[in-house]
Amino acid sequence: MSEFDSKIITFLCNWCSYVAADAAGVSRMTQKTNTRVIRVFCSGMVDPGYVIKAFASGADGVLVAGCHPGDCHYISGNMKALRRSFLLERLLTELGVEKGRFRLEWIAASESPKYAEVINAMSEDIRRLGPFSTPSRVDEPSAAASASGQ
Repeated sequence: MSEFDSKIITFLCNWCSYVAADAAGVSRMTQKTNTRVIRVFCSGMVDPGYVIKAFASGADGVLVAGCHPGDCHYISGNMKALRRSFLLERLLTELGVEKGRFRLEWIAASESPKYAEVINAMSEDIRRLGPFSTPSRVDEPSAAASASGQ
């Protein structure tokens, strides 16, 4: 199988993981460049429908990264993200998205090396899985709507 250029969509918390990603880039840490960053105020604000939409739009993987438990700028937003991730993983499996294409990580502002490691590891995992071919169930508008609670 030939190499492919995977696309990873990252939803990064403004207060922690986005700062770590920025520091990793400024420090010229070795990391894959196949990511597209979406900065959100809190990982708890990432609607499951956004994750499904990312896969439906051609992403090979999705990362949601936020503050460590107990360090959330919004007190418990990251715990909301954690609860959603458990449900989202089950929903993604039902929709035909392989395990390993979605990740939730805690990355503090000071952990730029960890950010680079997570991106590199996720890129390698997705390379092993191969390109994501969107199952028709993911493309259905009802999938994103049901994940969003609409």
